[in-house]
Amino acid sequence: MRKMKRFFALLFSFLLFASVLSGCGSNNKQGTSAAKSSSNSKAELTLWAYYTGAGATALKNLINEFNSSQDKVEVTFQFIPDSDLKKQLSIGAAANKLPDIVAIDNPDLAAFASMGILADISDKMLNWPDKNQYFEGPLKSTIYNGKNYGLPFVSNCLALYYNVDMLNAAGIKPPQTWDDLRAAAKALTKNGVEGLAIAAPNNEEGTFQFLPWLLSAGGDINKLDSPESEKAFGFITNLINDGSMSSEVINYKQDDISKLFQAGKVAMMVNGPWEINNIKQNVPNLHWAVTKLPKDEKYASVLGGEDLAIIKGKNVDAAWEFLKFVARPDIMRKYMPQFGQLPPRKDVATDKTWSDDPVLSVFMDEMQYAMPRGPHPKWPQISEAISTGLQEAVTKVKTPEQIGKEAQEKIDQINASK
Repeated sequence: MRKMKRFFALLFSFLLFASVLSGCGSNNKQGTSAAKSSSNSKAELTLWAYYTGAGATALKNLINEFNSSQDKVEVTFQFIPDSDLKKQLSIGAAANKLPDIVAIDNPDLAAFASMGILADISDKMLNWPDKNQYFEGPLKSTIYNGKNYGLPFVSNCLALYYNVDMLNAAGIKPPQTWDDLRAAAKALTKNGVEGLAIAAPNNEEGTFQFLPWLLSAGGDINKLDSPESEKAFGFITNLINDGSMSSEVINYKQDDISKLFQAGKVAMMVNGPWEINNIKQNVPNLHWAVTKLPKDEKYASVLGGEDLAIIKGKNVDAAWEFLKFVARPDIMRKYMPQFGQLPPRKDVATDKTWSDDPVLSVFMDEMQYAMPRGPHPKWPQISEAISTGLQEAVTKVKTPEQIGKEAQEKIDQINASK
């Protein structure tokens, strides 16, 4: 009996120990499974962008804040040089090696949407109330064939910089109309100073600088053989005829005309907000200000900056969570100054960061008139036809009427080609 009691006692102890081991094993197994499940459920996304310097730092900080804010999605930034981004997207599409999100120059979005690379997020935008807070131009830049293929990310536009001392000395108020601008440029052109400078190279930068004049005259990139287009090209030619703008502008980039402005060689220039810090740092004693681009029929500017687009695939929903995070007003208020760009949202634009600054407030006012280039899948070819026309207006090799007619013929051929 005592042996039996001892046997059952040992058996009970063994079973209890085994049970404990089994329980521990079970718990470990469940924990491992849960951790693995948690790890597996975390979507890992890659974002391609060409930002360098302060822009890259701002993007990394933004991504880190998003990754820390939740445990469902992890985004990683991968730098792709600006010159390679479009090529890498095209190659990646053929090789099925694409990121999940891409920050893309807004005139390029339509081309990749037409290639079928980008996810149509129209259904997500439909019930997203924040879409109504965007300026018209930035939101329009994300739409192709009536469907949404991204969200505006960072924006910029053009305004008129002027040397306050030069204008005061000549008794000239900041010009508000084309007539004002032409008269001011003519009066300010003296003693080795040119009244006005724009950047007119035969590339996208030239088109970027010309579009505000075309739009202000009531013109349309889809109809360049129009009286409005002729008027815009003619205005450029008249500035050359007056001697108040150098024909050398066909060789100038926006950075070049900023250097001339900083050196006091140009009284007024058309440029973007990226030059604000350059001027402040390089010539802190220069007395300068900014006003909206003078108007003809209406105020106009052109939209620059990038959109965020989602690549088609299994991570569209996760990527949409990142895009919504980036679009939050508090996030945009925090990071747009770090990017050195303008917010594409109207409600964020009322923040004191922009509304109380005498220069930034002008650029934010311009944002309501800033329209995108295109959107068109063949924008690079169309842009080349426009910038060629701008150069012809500056060099006066053709009349404004001929320039508009021939540019439209080129665009018609581009649209007709497959």
